[in-house]
Parts: sequence; structure tokens; C-alpha cells
Amino acid sequence: MAASSLLELCLCYLAGHVDCYHGDIKTLPPHLKDRLFKLMSSQGAITDTNIGQVLHPGLQVADLQNCKVSDGALRQLCSCRQLRKIILNSRKEDCFTVTSEGVAAVAASCPYLCEVELWRCRAVTDEGVLAVARNCKLLQVITLSGCVAITDAALLALGRNCRLLHSISFAATQVRAWTVTPLCCPGRLRQGRRSHTDQVTDDGVVGLVNGVCSQTLKEVHMDRCQFLTDQAVEAVLACCPQITILLFHGCPLVTDRSREALQDLIGPNKIRQVTWTVY
Repeated sequence: MAASSLLELCLCYLAGHVDCYHGDIKTLPPHLKDRLFKLMSSQGAITDTNIGQVLHPGLQVADLQNCKVSDGALRQLCSCRQLRKIILNSRKEDCFTVTSEGVAAVAASCPYLCEVELWRCRAVTDEGVLAVARNCKLLQVITLSGCVAITDAALLALGRNCRLLHSISFAATQVRAWTVTPLCCPGRLRQGRRSHTDQVTDDGVVGLVNGVCSQTLKEVHMDRCQFLTDQAVEAVLACCPQITILLFHGCPLVTDRSREALQDLIGPNKIRQVTWTVY
């Protein structure tokens, strides 16, 4: 117990003084780097500058949800070809520094990724999701909540390529419309007009649930999407026999038709969680 406590104290100290021990940290064995990575991540201490010190080729989980990182950190993660899970940004703040370029680089280098969470990454577009869909054939979970730049093309690509996908969230992808600013203002987005076809619509949902993942999808979060209608809800219910969680609250075009379609599916071993908004 004493030895374990001493080790934890040393790792906690290192986590707070990474810049002072650059050479020493790089020589640590992988299992200690994993523990140090987890500690630094929980403290929000991992940055583009220091992430390279705690990486190793066998890293499997990169939880960066509390850290301020950009595509620069993602490019360094490309050396971790055994990576299984990556979590970027938190659910509380928007992120503009992670873009499709960084996501695509990781997807191309880490074919074993099975969980990709891109909470509120507002500069990630369809191109980033397409790269994940095409390169990560083992993908099981993807979170695109708050990624306002994605469109139907992202969902269609996932439906065509990801036969193991069982959980997807594209909630709040239509709260506000954003476009990328010119190069003179890198890393920022500005509010702008987008046409209906530049959003996630029923067509994207129908394409997703009619794809190769139709028999594996168990959880779909499509709440707060202003262009989705009863057609999207009915498509999920009709095409996904394993569905147990379906969230579509905050979708103003959804009517009582969806509630009626749900009635036959609520019960033991069927729908476990469902949310919708009565307008």
C-alpha cells in the first residue's frame, strides 16, 4: 500500500510539473505513461506542447475532454496506431481548434478506433466524419453532438461503412448555423446562413438506419434537430430492431404520429428510454 501511494504521489507531482521533466517522462514505461496521461487529462493539463511526452505506440484511450488541444495534438496521436477510443472537448464549451483535418489524420492512422466522441467540435465538418467512416471499420460509438457543421452526408457515410455501429448522437447539430471564416481569422466560426440541405434532415437519418448498421444500432440521440420530422423517427423504429434508446426531444416538426408509432414498442426488452417534446 505504501509503495502504491508513493507511486501515485510521484505521478501526481509529475502531472503538475511535466515541463520540468521532459526527458524523464519520455523514458517511462507504457503502463506508467497511461496512468500519467489519465491524471493529466483529468486536470485538463494536456496540451499540444506536452502531449508528445506521455504518448506511446500502445496507447488505447485518449480522453481529452477537459483539455485545450487542437489539430496539433491530434497529429501527434497518429503515432498511437492501437488507439481504440478518443474523446475530444467537453459538453459545456464550444471547441473551434479541432477541425476535420485533425480528425481525418487520426482516423487514417488509427484503424482500430471503436469510439469517437466529438462533443461540440464546431469546426468538424462532413470531411472529418467521412474519414472516420471510411477508415475505422470497427467503429461502434460516435458522438457528433453540437457539431453544427455536419450534414446528411456524414450520416450517409456512417450508414454505408460502419456495420458495427451501435450508438450514435447527432443531437443539437442544428441549433445555430455556422460557417468557417476566411483564413485571416483561423480557428473561429461566424454565424451565417445555411440552406435546409446543408443541415441534418430526414434523408440523412433514413440513409443511416437503412445502412449496414441497421441491425446493430441500439442507441440514437437526435434531439434538438429542427428539420427532423416523424419520417426520421419512424425510420429508426422500422429499420432498427435492436433500438433501446431513442431521444428526439426538441424537434419542433415531430408530431403525435411519432408517439403513436412508439406505442407498440414500449415494453420489456424493447424501448428502455425515449424522450420527445409535446408542442
